[in-house]
Amino acid sequence: MEKTRVSGKNKQHKVVMYAISTCAWCKMTKKFLKDNDVEYEYVDVDMTSDEDHEKIRKDITSKGAEPSYPTLIVDDKTVITGFRKDKIKEVLEI
Repeated sequence: MEKTRVSGKNKQHKVVMYAISTCAWCKMTKKFLKDNDVEYEYVDVDMTSDEDHEKIRKDITSKGAEPSYPTLIVDDKTVITGFRKDKIKEVLEI
């Protein structure tokens, strides 16, 4: 599965985002990360194959969360579901 990289000056954490291309909350999360100059990678789940969709679901559930979008995975361990500015700021230390 191909991830899109968004470069930024804040490279302190590895951030992966699973999103839906038409989701307003997903767009707001992407904008928030960009506005805070956070480097991250994302996958628009609705644009992936069924096989990749299943891999994404397994990745999210293996970290103890239910598939919901947007989902941010920080440093391969912390999962944030939904557009939770407070939680994103706390985890990314911004």
